[in-house]
Amino acid sequence: MTQELHIVGGGMAGSEAAWQAAELGVPVVIHEMRPHVGTFAHRTGDLAEMVCSNSFRSDDDERNAVGLLHWEMRAANGLLMAMAETNRLPAGGALAVDRDAFSAAVTAKLRAHPLVRVEPGEITALPEDGHWIIATGPLTSGTLAEAIRAETGAESLAFFDAIAPIVYAESVDMSVAWMQSRYDKGETAEEQTAYMNCPMTKAEYEAFIDALLAAEKTEFHEGETAGYFDGCLPIEVMAERGRETLRFGPMKPVGLTNAHDPQVKPYAVVQLRRDNKLGTLYNIVGFQTKMKYGAQAAVFKMIPGLQEASFARLGGIHRNTFLNSPTLLDDRMRLRSRPHIRFAGQVTGVEGYVESAAMGLLAGRMAAAEILGRDLPPPPADTATGALITHITGGAEAKTFQPMNVNFGLFPPIDAKGGRRGRKDRYKAYTDRAKEAFSQWLADQS
Repeated sequence: MTQELHIVGGGMAGSEAAWQAAELGVPVVIHEMRPHVGTFAHRTGDLAEMVCSNSFRSDDDERNAVGLLHWEMRAANGLLMAMAETNRLPAGGALAVDRDAFSAAVTAKLRAHPLVRVEPGEITALPEDGHWIIATGPLTSGTLAEAIRAETGAESLAFFDAIAPIVYAESVDMSVAWMQSRYDKGETAEEQTAYMNCPMTKAEYEAFIDALLAAEKTEFHEGETAGYFDGCLPIEVMAERGRETLRFGPMKPVGLTNAHDPQVKPYAVVQLRRDNKLGTLYNIVGFQTKMKYGAQAAVFKMIPGLQEASFARLGGIHRNTFLNSPTLLDDRMRLRSRPHIRFAGQVTGVEGYVESAAMGLLAGRMAAAEILGRDLPPPPADTATGALITHITGGAEAKTFQPMNVNFGLFPPIDAKGGRRGRKDRYKAYTDRAKEAFSQWLADQS
């Protein structure tokens, strides 16, 4: 009888790993501690629960690295991409989903699979034998994190990941706000009007920055340091870096025309993205924060159009842990000191839902291949999946290793014969090369 694969954690990475292994004929046990043991950010016991955003980011597989990662996961029979498509919401050129419907769909598919079973309960120690994938993510329980630290002999690195607030759509003043995707992006009218936009004058922006800087913030626990990941900075930290930082970041006014006053260009714009299929909830894009709850409500209601806003959820902040993977994992994602244990997902030092799921996909396939008596090499480094695993298992400097989103800077350079390519042509060349290489990697497994 084929040996079982045990997966600790039913988040993005664990869910995708389980699906991939089961589809290859390997029995899988998912060990999920929720809802019996909760976390700061999770609300349910469902698998693949989305806690930070409802977006998988750009779906452009020709000129965007994360869009290419979507393409590769779809090509590899990815469960999460299939369920995201089924529960998709309008979001311009991005892939956004109804988060509750999405996680419910993933849970239903895995629980219905004849080779998958879900066992509730917390795993508190590293297993001594068997085939295991640890995909506990950035909110790894304290006891298991201590066991990992004891085994690796090194302190896990940490950064703080902030959660953006969610607003009830009906409470937004649409005589001030308007619906438009930046640059009218999208193929349908619904896609082109996927975001709420709240305009600010220069005076309103300056007053907002003053309030943001003065607001009461969450205190850190003793021994914790604020090592933020730049892709998920709290807005007040961005404001501290310069008064114009937000206006050139999440509040940039470019690509937007105020439908109520087309002749006047806003000084800054706050965007809200649809968060559920009903369109009743919108999250404030890029507004992760560590302000205290009372301060959040007061500051965010200074935004034109949100003066009477009601919040379904205010922002929050939690500590994320991840391995120094270049020193601890081999290129099959195995812990060097205990090769029967693989790690997958955000705990390996990738950042983002899609990247985490992609590492789960890879770990699931690699573990299944090993159980079935085969060896599966990682995808070529010129694929999106291959670029990520290359980065975390040796491509990055161990001394300065930090969480990383997929980006073309991780890929081997394109040989630009015939002169310097334009950016769009260069990115298209990256994705064309990657698709060919990834398709061949998949074909070699059949």
